[in-house]
Amino acid sequence: MSVIQHLQQQLRRGETTSVALVEQYLERIRQREPQVRGYLTVTAEQALAQAEAMDARRAQGEDLGWLMGIPIALKDNLCTQGIPTTCASRILENYQPPYNATVVERLTQAGAVVLGKTNLDEFAMGSSTEHSAYQITTNPWDTSRVPGGSSGGSGAVVAAQECVAALGSDTGGSIRLPASFCGVVGLKPTYGRVSRYGLVAYASSLDQIGPLGTTVADVAIMLGRIAGHDPKDSTSIDTPVPDYLEALRHLPATQPLAGLNLGVIQETLGEGLDPEVAQAFDQAVQQLEQLGAKVIPISCPTFATGLAAYYILAPAEASANLARYDGVRYGLRVAADDLVTMYGRTRGQGFGREVKRRIMLGTYTLSQGYYDAYYLQAQKVRTLIRRDFDQAFTQVQALLSPTAPVPAFAIGSKDNDPLSMYLTDLMTIPVNLAGLPALSVPCGFTATGLPIGLQVIGSVLQESLILQIAHAYEQSTLWHEQVPPLVRDGHG
Repeated sequence: MSVIQHLQQQLRRGETTSVALVEQYLERIRQREPQVRGYLTVTAEQALAQAEAMDARRAQGEDLGWLMGIPIALKDNLCTQGIPTTCASRILENYQPPYNATVVERLTQAGAVVLGKTNLDEFAMGSSTEHSAYQITTNPWDTSRVPGGSSGGSGAVVAAQECVAALGSDTGGSIRLPASFCGVVGLKPTYGRVSRYGLVAYASSLDQIGPLGTTVADVAIMLGRIAGHDPKDSTSIDTPVPDYLEALRHLPATQPLAGLNLGVIQETLGEGLDPEVAQAFDQAVQQLEQLGAKVIPISCPTFATGLAAYYILAPAEASANLARYDGVRYGLRVAADDLVTMYGRTRGQGFGREVKRRIMLGTYTLSQGYYDAYYLQAQKVRTLIRRDFDQAFTQVQALLSPTAPVPAFAIGSKDNDPLSMYLTDLMTIPVNLAGLPALSVPCGFTATGLPIGLQVIGSVLQESLILQIAHAYEQSTLWHEQVPPLVRDGHG
């Protein structure tokens, strides 16, 4: 049973209240945040008021579903009316949007209680949550290590049990990487399956919002509430939303994956793969075979080119999207005698080093004389990657790889080596370029106790299938039952 289902059953039986749950999680936040530093804003008063409202409605016989009265967290690049939305950047310090993101509206309408906003790499640009302007989030399994990024705050607070579930955003792996590093489940839906309205844009053709939770069922419940067409987002897909949780209930008790053909992407198993990650992945593949799946090697020849293509396309889109932060309309303004100087000072002081790096890369890529050589070439590579995936899915129903080539690395160890940091996203980026759904589920630990993630990739709108595969694997192992030392040793 998932955490959400367990708590909801307690609420329905009257064994606890939403107010009591929220108070419990706020106490955990108070005790664990000094070490984890996963929240940028904790909305204690609003959360308690929401919880009281849910308890009152429940007393009147209302039942809004699995999320009614359940405490969750939101990545701080999702707009929240009257609550700071900073994107972990000085340029948006104290900015409070006048509206909610569609996903926030949908979760609150389902009765979810928002505990606060989580830390991230500034404007979601990073793989470690070290590039926040405000604080470095730590990994609850080893607080000397990173939680992954850019949704590292969301991954860390789920792992530290400082919320039940959380939302992140994924542009090149930013949900799945923290899920892998923090030993939780994270899902990036098909591009367009979830509305991006109210998500502060990094790279608009790649960004997608998705859930993180302790179990696959928790993620399925969250996805079911946020998915669906939104007229406010022209890229959102207008197709019915399946009952993702119900899909998990229909798996046979024995050999639940019988009849499925799964493919291991060979290009993810080469040089640079940590031996302990490789071993855990191999064991996960063997377990999937024991569950009835047939697993075969699959080649996606252009998979390895995804990293280079991404770091042309994403910064190009970022340079355009971040042009709006000029000190005129909202956010930081650094005074100057003339407009051009004010622009320069505001952006110079408001943006951090990694954001500046990507804006400059993107501006260069889009400049006259380089657009054809770089940007158009990268778009062609993107098409080839999508074709490779299409070809693979004529042979198998889903694809497998490690989520990351390495386990969580030490804070500061890659700070002066951007390329080494970028390589962390090697396994996840091609999925975003193709717009496919993928999730990370825990599949083991290193000898020093660091989590390792298994990535399951589906074809377009095949979220139900990859959730079923991950759920069957999860239920046949004990990885999801492990808790970080921070939790195990009684810190709250």
